[in-house]
Amino acid sequence: MDLVKSHLMYAVREEVEVLKEQIKELIEKNSQLEQENTLLKTLASPEQLAQFQAQLQTGSPPSSSQSQGTTTQQPAQPASQGSGPSA
Repeated sequence: MDLVKSHLMYAVREEVEVLKEQIKELIEKNSQLEQENTLLKTLASPEQLAQFQAQLQTGSPPSSSQSQGTTTQQPAQPASQGSGPSA
């Protein structure tokens, strides 16, 4: 019985270590994504932010609206950046 208990405890400890590592990786990835999100919000024009907010309010799924929004917004960004410095 002690052998079963020790084997079970060893398996649980291993699993805990794996989960701790996954949590650490997810925290790091979350931090990177939050930084990227902040940067994108900073670089986006007010019109792009308003369009994105409107898409969220209409109930379209965020994943599809983000992918559509980025393809729609990408051509607009160079134009707004090009007009920004000249203005």
